[in-house]
Formats: sequence, structure tokens, C-alpha cells
Amino acid sequence: MIPVAKQTHEQAASIAGLTKLYPKTGRAYRILNAFDDFYSCLTREEAQPQLYALISWMRRSRLEQMKQAALTLRNHAENILLYFDCHMTNAICEGLNSMIQAAKRKARGYATYEGYRAMIFLVCGKLNLDVPSPFLDARLPSFN
Repeated sequence: MIPVAKQTHEQAASIAGLTKLYPKTGRAYRILNAFDDFYSCLTREEAQPQLYALISWMRRSRLEQMKQAALTLRNHAENILLYFDCHMTNAICEGLNSMIQAAKRKARGYATYEGYRAMIFLVCGKLNLDVPSPFLDARLPSFN
């Protein structure tokens, strides 16, 4: 999805045509664009009314999936608004978890926990495992 601010005139015209042809999809597209406005808020005081207006719009949208998503947003509204207090997410943890799960799938399981733990350190630890070459070490005496 191309953000509205970055759309060319041709893209905007194409989207307008598609939303007329497929009104439910157009409604869902407009709701998703409203999320961009919500996440561009800088403070909790600015974001809170936008979130509740967005939830209200989603509940009245006559789109079952949007109604379900609105219920989820309403149940987690306080946690969503916490983002605007500290501007931190758990994205780094999710990224590390993804790397660990990929290592686990690659090895098709480990015989011991120690082996699994070692693989986690190798994948996520950013360890420098380069072995220095004795021929390139500047500390070695030269034989000229």
C-alpha cells in the first residue's frame, strides 16, 4: 500500500476508480489510511481521540473483519496508547525471536539445550569469529 502522501496523480486516480468499482475494499483502504494519520501523532493526548474515532468508524463500517479488528483495538487501546508515552516497541525482541526460530528450523531440532543455546549465541550474538592471520599481524617482527 502506497501512503497517500507519496502517491502520484495516476496512482490516486487508479485507486479512486478501484474504490468506486469495489466499495467495500475502498472503505477498508480509507480506514487503513486513517491508521497512518493515527501513528503520525506525537503525543498521547493527540492520539487518544483519533484512536477512539478510528475504532468507532471501524465498528460502523459494515465490514465484519474491520468490526473484529475494532474489538481487538478497543481491548488493547491502553497498551496501544502507551506507545505515545515512550515511543518504544518490542520490534527488536520480535526480530531476535525470528532469528532464533529460523536457526531452530534450520537445524531441525537440537539434541541438547546446550547446543540450542550455542546456536542462539552464534546467530544473535554478533560475535566476531574471525581468526587473525599470523602473516598479516603487524606485531610480528619483520625479517628484512
